Amino acid sequence: MSPNLSIVVPAYNEAARLGKSLRDIVAYLQQQRELGEVIVVDDGSMDNTAEVAEENLADSGPVDTRVIRYELNRGKGYAARTGLLAARANIALFSDADLSTPITETAKLVKPIRDGECDLVFGSRALDRRLIGVHQSWRREQGGRLFNLIVRLATGLPFWDTQCGFKAFRMNVCRPLIEAAQIDRFGFDVELIYLAHLARLRLREVPVRWDHNTGGALDASGNYSRDSLRMINEVRRIRRSADAGEYSEAISAARTAAMVEQKQLLSRASMSGS
Repeated sequence: MSPNLSIVVPAYNEAARLGKSLRDIVAYLQQQRELGEVIVVDDGSMDNTAEVAEENLADSGPVDTRVIRYELNRGKGYAARTGLLAARANIALFSDADLSTPITETAKLVKPIRDGECDLVFGSRALDRRLIGVHQSWRREQGGRLFNLIVRLATGLPFWDTQCGFKAFRMNVCRPLIEAAQIDRFGFDVELIYLAHLARLRLREVPVRWDHNTGGALDASGNYSRDSLRMINEVRRIRRSADAGEYSEAISAARTAAMVEQKQLLSRASMSGS
């Protein structure tokens, strides 16, 4: 039987933090008493991330597990897309490897999709900052706010946090957009949300708990100005590609899939009410 929920964890040099996160994810899925799947994508790590993943997923009981590994580092966006496209469940969630958003927040994202209300739901640190327990550095937090303001101005998106690493997708609707996405690194979140917005999918930004866990790729870089500039350039690239019609076929396919999905939901609701 196919799983009801796939959880995708892109990971790059995460050997030190990944084991506990995977144990927490598996324990959560086991507590839900439903068929679940965990997919770790090792994005060309230089440490033993893949081995740590395999070791900590070895005794997962009824939870299906997979570790996907490739040799060259391609970027978080590429890794997340690889995992999402490998997911067997129709609802797939990707989470940062450090679980800065606890896996127990999953229901906030998954329930609106299961209830037929949304196609893409993503966690937000901006909507209710009282839920932030451990903050990022002041410089990085202010940089994130500035970046999201630039995203809003450049794309017209009405959302306040596109970068939180906790997002859930209705895969039969979102798959064409994920397949067509081009951004391999940190701007991939903006790309997917923007394409879903252009396809007029049902999107929702929801407040989630957040405890910053140091040691990720941006922390390791330490050059926030350079990384922010790269992300801004990726947003420009997304706009250029959209204006050039490079995503048009995928947007049309996602919109059609969403219309079919909504008709099926209405039909089922009508039959249950008759």
